Amino acid sequence: MFVGAGRLATNLCCALHKKGHRITAVYSRTQASAEALASMVGSFATDNIAFLPLEADAFIIAIKDSALTTVIPLLKKGREEQFFFHTAGSMPMSVFDESIPNVGVIYPMQTFSKERLVDFSHIPFFIEGRQNIALEKARQIVLSVSDNVRELNSEGRRHLHLAAVFACNFANHCYALSEEVLKKFDIPFSVMLPLVTETAEKVKTMSPKIAQTGPAVRFDRNVIEAQSQLLSDSPELQTIYNLMSKSICRLAND
Repeated sequence: MFVGAGRLATNLCCALHKKGHRITAVYSRTQASAEALASMVGSFATDNIAFLPLEADAFIIAIKDSALTTVIPLLKKGREEQFFFHTAGSMPMSVFDESIPNVGVIYPMQTFSKERLVDFSHIPFFIEGRQNIALEKARQIVLSVSDNVRELNSEGRRHLHLAAVFACNFANHCYALSEEVLKKFDIPFSVMLPLVTETAEKVKTMSPKIAQTGPAVRFDRNVIEAQSQLLSDSPELQTIYNLMSKSICRLAND
């Protein structure tokens, strides 16, 4: 059963359905979102937690972090002996109180979009369980869609999620900033794709620190100052450029 119908929920729910799991119900804050996902997996949709079944093999909670403390107390009523798993990278397992023993975390470390369903077969999942029975239930669920499963506690997962923000969210934001610079001269971002692809390919075989190129790693002050000056009409972007250049220089010198 899925609680949530966002990007992660849509991808994971569809992947589990494809592997033969029966999704008994989908809950979302809005009925339209619940119905959109439920229609993809042949399930019941609702925007009212009280309408969800009281029993399921597992309740997978894939909602925004800030909503967990509101939704969990409502969801557990009458279901205290059920299995509950949240999917948040930055939230501890302790968000589940002690009144529900069979709890854990199923965290797939990937970026998700509703418009592009991913192949989970090699996506790393990080699992945690309050008790061994919950841990093994999490493992059983995850192994049905991925062959890359690791145990990791809440503190480790918090740092893993932080690392993912740098590697994915911040990197993608840099793509967006690059696109903004190119727009001034009507240059399509597609010209960057071979560069983006090669950058990603290199770090498959070498440390990102070793793979680093560009004026900052070469300590080419003339180029750095000239490029920074090009951004003088965009103070925020100029600040980002200067901070990133200093960070690259520092790491290269460590």
